Amino acid sequence: MTDHVLVINTGSSSLKYSLVDARTGEAAGSGLAERIGESQGHHVHRGPDGETGTTAKIPTHEDALRAAIEAFESHGPSLDDVEIAAVGHRVVHGGSRFGAPALIDDDLIAAVTDLVPLAPLHNPANVEGMKVARRLFPDLPQVAVFDTAFHQTLPPHAYTYAVPRSWSEEHGIRRYGFHGTSHAFVSQEAARLLDREPDDVNAIVLHLGNGCSASAVRGGRSVETSMGLTPLEGLVMGTRSGDVDPAVPAYLMRELDLSMDDIDQALNKSSGLQGLTGENDFREVSRLRAGGDERAALAFDVYCHRIRKYVGAYYAVLGTVDAVVFTAGVGENSAEVRAAALSGLQRLGITVDENLNAAQSKEARRISPDDGEVAVLVVPTNEEWQIARESLNLVRSR
Repeated sequence: MTDHVLVINTGSSSLKYSLVDARTGEAAGSGLAERIGESQGHHVHRGPDGETGTTAKIPTHEDALRAAIEAFESHGPSLDDVEIAAVGHRVVHGGSRFGAPALIDDDLIAAVTDLVPLAPLHNPANVEGMKVARRLFPDLPQVAVFDTAFHQTLPPHAYTYAVPRSWSEEHGIRRYGFHGTSHAFVSQEAARLLDREPDDVNAIVLHLGNGCSASAVRGGRSVETSMGLTPLEGLVMGTRSGDVDPAVPAYLMRELDLSMDDIDQALNKSSGLQGLTGENDFREVSRLRAGGDERAALAFDVYCHRIRKYVGAYYAVLGTVDAVVFTAGVGENSAEVRAAALSGLQRLGITVDENLNAAQSKEARRISPDDGEVAVLVVPTNEEWQIARESLNLVRSR
């Protein structure tokens, strides 16, 4: 039986796809269709012969997936030759109902639709992607893999907010957490790198990209995470504020006559590094900081201070820590962030080797001294591989 899974990640105006060997993680082909529904779209496909791109109107997500199928046929690898075991879908919000991957049927689509109020920017697109793929691949099993699922192991005292009980019981107000697929993959790979079983490792995972999140993973299970009801809570991010006093919106409504929608938009789209420097790309912030820009220097310090604070808090949650793991764009590539975020934590057994940290590599690696009490690791994330693995495991277990 084939090990290949077609992984689909559907956004509001985009469709990302990858044909992944669930056994090895190798992507035989991948691509991205962008600006769906706009006057002019763009589609890039990467296959055995390299990268090809087209610019043309892509009216709907169905047109985007059809273009992907045609690209596989024209530029390889042919889906008929490879055979596909399943189609795996990234779904952002599974609420408290979905703590594991699930086969997609009408009931699941209805349930994910019901969760749209918790993820109004993501779940509608995810639903559309599932519907389109079921139409175009009617004979293949389709699997939903939820960003929130890994964090469904949080204990009640970690996911419960101290708010009126009716808010949680009637409206689902609680901590859900996100980036779960990445945290699951990275924590498993960290255990492998340490030559230990996941259930024998306590890790603090730091997913640092344009979106940022931290998790405390005890024995392979998430027990605390920084994102909450939405992806806004927690670390400083590219455009999201992370933690702020919950009274800030009410204060701004009174003093500046801003609407709740204005404030929500600002906290999600105009805050974080963007709000502090005018730039949301950490590479640009680093360039400005190196040139002496005071705002960029402050943003860097705020960013790393927040990470350090969460590392300390999650150390306390776990009691003992075997590894601190950096992943995603910033975590994998910024030696200066890794060093600054963990500075001053030697008493906790957390140290970074300057030379190992500075060395450039795309491989999973240790950047702490060999005799360090806590291993500091860099593990490239691979959410597509994790989705492929979970999808194939579910299909084969039936």
